[in-house]
This record gives sequence, C-alpha cells and structure tokens, in this order.
Amino acid sequence: MPEEIIHIKAPIDEKTVLGLRAGQKVLFDGVFYTARDSSHKRLVELIEQGKPLPIDLQGQVIYYVGPTPARPGQVIGSAGPTTSSRMDPYMEPLYKKGLKGTVGKGERSQEVIDLMKRYKAVHFSNIGGAAALVARSIRKCDMIAFEDLGTEAIHRLEVEDFFAIVAYDTLGNDMYKEAIKIWGKEESRIQ
Repeated sequence: MPEEIIHIKAPIDEKTVLGLRAGQKVLFDGVFYTARDSSHKRLVELIEQGKPLPIDLQGQVIYYVGPTPARPGQVIGSAGPTTSSRMDPYMEPLYKKGLKGTVGKGERSQEVIDLMKRYKAVHFSNIGGAAALVARSIRKCDMIAFEDLGTEAIHRLEVEDFFAIVAYDTLGNDMYKEAIKIWGKEESRIQ
C-alpha cells in the first residue's frame, strides 16, 4: 500500500480520482458536504421526482457525519465519521449526478464497490473515535438543506488538512482486504 501523503483539493476532478489508489493517505483542502441516511434518502427522492437538488453533486465529496453543535468559540462540535454501509442503498443515483467521493468509516458492499468502478468514484476512510481531532480540520460549517433533520441535515464544510485514507479506488481495489492479507501474514509469523 502506498505510504506517501498527497494533498487533494475538494471538489475533486476525474483525473485526480482516477489516480488514487486504495491505501493511499490524503490530506484534503476545500469543500465537503455532510450527509447521512435521512439526507441521502431525501436527495434520492428529489432525483426520482425530477426536482432540483440543494447542492450540485458534480465532483463533490460527501462526509458521512452528523456533527454536534459547536461550543462557544468553535466552528463545529465533534465531527467523527458515521458507518458508511448505512448509505449503500442510496449511492447509484448520487454517482449518476457526479458524486466523486465519500468519507466514512467501515466497509462498503460489493454493489457499491462495483458502482464506484462504473462511475469513477472513490471512498475514503476516516478514523472512528477521533471526532474532536477530526473537527480541528474543519474551518467553517454552514447549514445548506434539510434543517429539520437536525444532525442529519446537509452542511457545507470548509476543510484544511483533513486526513483520510483511500479505502476503495476506481479499479475496485479494497484497502480492507489488502490489510487483511498483509496483517494475516504478520499474524501467522508471530504465532
């Protein structure tokens, strides 16, 4: 797995997406949008109804997070990633609209991995349990849509040096499977 850390500007273009490989470490600068289960469901409903979306998904990165309210003097409260597989049922319509990246924790279904290959998109993994640390990379947070959903509303985040690892790339490479291969060999040597 690649060891270098690369800097990426979000939204991301297709050339950048095509060059990413599973296991690669990245630092993001730019704009993310937040969305979780309920907001994904609403976005897909709008697409199915032929109605405009509150955000242009072309080249965008969605961070699976339900940020907590900011304390005085903070931009955002805790902002740790949500389990990615919860969004799997909603992905194809969003990829069709140009979504290029998602950030969350945990594995994706084979169906979503295949969709990433088809639509030239990637998924990044972030550190679960480090919500306060992740929040330090968020410079601005604005409510965009579905305010009635509370923490599941869509927010626009401006990020700087936001760390993530490419979990799945456009070729279908899977960081989780690769890690098991590597660490499985190490574990057998130890025993």
